[in-house]
Amino acid sequence: MAGGLPEVSLPCLGAGPDVRLADLRGPLVINVWAQWCPPCRDEAPYLAALQQKAGDKLRIMGIDYTDPRPELAVQFALDNKLDYPHLVDAEKQVRKPFKVGGPPVTVFVDKTGKFTLHNGALTSQEQLDQLVRERLGVQL
Repeated sequence: MAGGLPEVSLPCLGAGPDVRLADLRGPLVINVWAQWCPPCRDEAPYLAALQQKAGDKLRIMGIDYTDPRPELAVQFALDNKLDYPHLVDAEKQVRKPFKVGGPPVTVFVDKTGKFTLHNGALTSQEQLDQLVRERLGVQL
């Protein structure tokens, strides 16, 4: 189990206030992604379905990572019904704390702010749902 979320503030993708990651508490799933990343595109439907099922049991947030075309990222999120908040990390500020070799990375944040990581693409809805159960104790 890692410590708390990093002291990093990131701007919203599109409009909205900056978000300080260290202030966030779970149960929360943060997905580090980019529109140019094929595995990120592959796992997007699982995250959209999780958002639909989660209701108020769990929050989801995306971090668009080192993306040279933020307008394409906005379009990708809209096209894939990823209708949860997304932040922008153009400067790779989460690279070290989230051990990002490249996207995707999924971060599971518990109610105290402690987090665990899943590096690489999510391969099925069942896998994502099981990770949410095991790491956050949330039944969907």
